[in-house]
Amino acid sequence: MNAKSGGCTEDCSFCAQSSESRAKIHVHPLLERNSILMHARNAKKAGALRFSIVTSGRKVSKKDFMKICDMIAAIRDLGLLPCASLGMLNADELSRLKHAGLDRYHHNLETSRLFFKKICSTHGYSEKIGTVRAARASGLSLCSGGIFGLGETWQDRIDMAFALRRLDVDSVPINFLIPIQGTPLESRDLLHPFEALKIIAIYRFILPKKEIRICGGRLQVLNEFHPFIFLAGADSLLTGNYLTTSGRMPADDRELIRRSGLTLAGIS
Repeated sequence: MNAKSGGCTEDCSFCAQSSESRAKIHVHPLLERNSILMHARNAKKAGALRFSIVTSGRKVSKKDFMKICDMIAAIRDLGLLPCASLGMLNADELSRLKHAGLDRYHHNLETSRLFFKKICSTHGYSEKIGTVRAARASGLSLCSGGIFGLGETWQDRIDMAFALRRLDVDSVPINFLIPIQGTPLESRDLLHPFEALKIIAIYRFILPKKEIRICGGRLQVLNEFHPFIFLAGADSLLTGNYLTTSGRMPADDRELIRRSGLTLAGIS
């Protein structure tokens, strides 16, 4: 759930919510508790195991942080596993989230250490690593991955995979760039679907026991090759719409899983 959209001070070149973006997106402050919980209930009805609260910006404000802690406890009471992506939090804040009932914290590395400075200048790669390590030290499950198609090399992709292996993350979200008009990367071409499938396969090879979760851009990049994500090594999906782009509805994803001869976890 894009719980707080736009107005970000960071300059990540791929993001429609960044300070460098001129993209026309819906901007809003933190949504109210009832709205978040309504979406969480709908996600549970659709068969989701997890529900994540995502906020734009370098770091969620103290006021919003306390509200989100309350929302996390309520999401847990619904029978969902609460996740959150709230920026670069410190160990104390992450521990508070854990105490509130948070199961997993999400914070993407985005790309390799060497390439990161070409897509963002307002914060450093070491800060991102520090956030991931602090989440692990707080006892939270870790979700961290990146976005592909930014102009990175194959070496950058492999370097990030090994960085994630060293950090021992639990879930690896793989996103494919959708060039959004108004962002610095608006003129980049979409990845070829075979290249996207090769990325999934390589990450499965390097991270054999981790969740490989296919997220943003899968519908736009893969098109008719979409069912091959499981053959390539994916074992989970982020379903529904994404932060500022359209995704795929849960019913369609359930049918994709069924036609692939697989069983949807948690659904009898």
